[in-house]
Amino acid sequence: MSEQYKSREQRRKQLATKKNKSKESKKGLAKKISLWVIALGIIGMILGGSVFAYWASQAPDLDPALLKDPVSSKIYDMNGNLVKELGTEKRDYIPFKDIPDIVKEAFLATEDARFYKHSGIDVIRIGGAVVANITDGFGAEGGSTITQQVIKNSFLSPKKTVERKVQEMWLAFQLEQEYEKDEIFEMYLNKIFMGEDIHGVATASQYYFGKPLKDLASEGTPKEVALAQAAMLAGLPQSPNGYDPFDNPERAKNRRDTVLYLMNKHGYISTEDMEKAQAVEMASMVSETNPKLAEEKDPYEDFVDYVIDEVQKKYPDYNIFTDGLKIYTTLDPNAQEVVYNTLETNQVVEFPDDEFQAGVTLLETKTGAIRAIGGGRNQDVQRGYNFATDTERQPGSTIKPILDYAPAIEYLKWSTYHQIVDEPYTYSKGQPVNNWDEDYYGQMSIRKALAMSRNIPAVKALQEVGLENAQDFAVSLGLPLQDEIYESYAIGGLRKGVSPLQMAGAYAAFGNEGIYTEPFAITKIELRDGSVIETKPKSKLVMQDYTAFMISDALKSVFQSSYNGTATMAHIPGLPQAGKTGTTNYTKEDREKHGIGNGDVPDSWMVGYTTQYTTAIWTGYSNYFQPVKAGYDQKIARHLYKAIMENVHANIDTPDFKVPGSVVKSPVEKGSNPPKLPSEYTPEDQIVYEWFVKGTQPTEVSEQFDLPDPVEKLEAVFDEESGEIVLTWEYGKGKEDEAENATTFDVEISLDDGPMQLVTTTPDLGLRLRDALPGAFYRFRVTAISGELRSEPVEVTVEIPEMESGNPWDDFFGDGDDDGDQDRGRGNGRGNGGEGDGEGEGEAPPPTDDDDGGETNPPPPEDGQ
Repeated sequence: MSEQYKSREQRRKQLATKKNKSKESKKGLAKKISLWVIALGIIGMILGGSVFAYWASQAPDLDPALLKDPVSSKIYDMNGNLVKELGTEKRDYIPFKDIPDIVKEAFLATEDARFYKHSGIDVIRIGGAVVANITDGFGAEGGSTITQQVIKNSFLSPKKTVERKVQEMWLAFQLEQEYEKDEIFEMYLNKIFMGEDIHGVATASQYYFGKPLKDLASEGTPKEVALAQAAMLAGLPQSPNGYDPFDNPERAKNRRDTVLYLMNKHGYISTEDMEKAQAVEMASMVSETNPKLAEEKDPYEDFVDYVIDEVQKKYPDYNIFTDGLKIYTTLDPNAQEVVYNTLETNQVVEFPDDEFQAGVTLLETKTGAIRAIGGGRNQDVQRGYNFATDTERQPGSTIKPILDYAPAIEYLKWSTYHQIVDEPYTYSKGQPVNNWDEDYYGQMSIRKALAMSRNIPAVKALQEVGLENAQDFAVSLGLPLQDEIYESYAIGGLRKGVSPLQMAGAYAAFGNEGIYTEPFAITKIELRDGSVIETKPKSKLVMQDYTAFMISDALKSVFQSSYNGTATMAHIPGLPQAGKTGTTNYTKEDREKHGIGNGDVPDSWMVGYTTQYTTAIWTGYSNYFQPVKAGYDQKIARHLYKAIMENVHANIDTPDFKVPGSVVKSPVEKGSNPPKLPSEYTPEDQIVYEWFVKGTQPTEVSEQFDLPDPVEKLEAVFDEESGEIVLTWEYGKGKEDEAENATTFDVEISLDDGPMQLVTTTPDLGLRLRDALPGAFYRFRVTAISGELRSEPVEVTVEIPEMESGNPWDDFFGDGDDDGDQDRGRGNGRGNGGEGDGEGEGEAPPPTDDDDGGETNPPPPEDGQ
């Protein structure tokens, strides 16, 4: 027992010794780590200081001229020519002493409450921004002071990088050393962007309130109104266009009230003053007339507006009005003027009224570059609603190539001949599908279904290809169909609509051999520091080349009267183009509720393309329930399309769509299903030529128009007892019993090698010819007839022996004259109306024994022979 105790004690001592050694080892390791951390920290500080010093040394010099004036941005067209300069048009400079205190206080409370306490850099504010950036990502919150904002807006690129921030801080510190606080504040209030090309609070006051800034707090203005106006001005810089009181009064009010709260928080106004100012209605504090309404629209405005939107959307760190950007665009000035004149004048079409609207997008097919934009007609507001890019309207039948037929070609390898039946039909859940004309045309090719814009074949195509495949295909072409789609989408019944810009981008991919490029207006942006941002989107192959080509070829038929195409009026001779029309419909309830006529529609579309350009046009009214009247008004989109495409294609070579090696053109017998090759007997007007994916073209030859089989075992036997010729033949089993094309037989006779004469057409397999002429030589020809087709004729001959005694004509002619002058048909007369070389008209004389080569018809057989 004692030995066991000693053993336990020894183990405890050994364990204790190990633990002590482990503690000492951990202490040593911790000490080493601490030393390394300190060393790395020192190295980091040295390196950080070096990097800071290097970046600061690369900052530009302070330029007094740039400190006072905002740097305008310039927009260039596709040729590098200046189109528009933004940011210099509207700026009134106001001295610091003339700026009302309530305006200064509103900006200080909102932008930099510690402005008069820091030296250009607010460490406390930076700390808060660092925390936000760590938790929410770099750039989530800025720590910029008013001084730093002056620097950023005057010298630096707006890119959110550490290097730029270092330079901004360094220059802000320098600026504070060289200028007084009031001077810096004056620079800021005169430089800040306030929306609509407006810079500075003085210009903004005149623009939004219709009065000079120095009069903002005049004796004639109630205090609460003056406070509300000052707060509105201070709230604008965060999002000038978003808080525009004319365009977004509710958002502008909410932002204004936030500024008033901040003024109260920082002790500039009382709670009572805050509440009174927050109660002021927006309409009572801004000008009655929107200044934008008085500004004349220029031809490039719609395009420039889109460029501004694209910069703000895709590059939110840049202020296009103040950052001195050089923006190079895809604008074709000639095409833009064509589109502008087409919409803003009645040179092309007679618009029904001034409210009728249109949105136009013109792309370069191969690149996706936007060459022109028509944002609307009679637009009263600059940077207003753009019907080419902002519209979300149902596309009608223009969706059919994208959602129905192209996916069927892509996934199922349909040909342009693929047969589909236009007939009464329902969706999968039983709701009826209707064609626009409430009519049905039976079996047709998808080419014809597209040309005539039939709804039922389109729904059938979508059902066969599957909703998922169709959706994936449409999304790959840039259409906003990421949410669940339904069978009604096959004919354009989208819940969320599309814009002409999106439709043009999708159609252009068909004309570009299946390569999609998101439509773009900007090729590159050059920043103030000389760095360049390349903005061209990447292209991607989204479909097989056979899909793109076959859709393009089928859509050519939309312009052809031979296919009853819906866009024949937009046909341009000599120009290979493809396209599709589309209209949408009101529900029965909407028609009844709003008194809308049966033929009236909310939207009318035309989308088309060549290998050079793609154009998408929407027409209608901004008020959905103001209908496009039936007739001419619904064709305006087609007339606009033709005028624009004719103009932009003038004097340029436009090659046809390239035939890829993956397709083959094959003759097909019209109506055959599955498709069959025509036979040598198929009439030319029953042959069509269609495109097939190579390897799927027809190989079986049609028998539809094959000649009927010839008769078999044709025999002619003279029955001496009755004096008759018995003619018999056989025909293929069952052919004589076919109900639709029952076979009949033409029987012709030639007497003594004379011309053949038709005796009868009979469904029987034989006949009997009475009173055969003694010594005559008969030739019979029998031809099978099925419908309009005739078989190869089959002939047989029989010679009648001479009579041994008596006159054979006694029985043949009864008691007729027997004066020996009657010929037996070998003379040159005409018999039974048949022409010979002899004399006389009318009936031929009876045959004689003369042998001069003439021939007449034999006597007609009796009924049934």
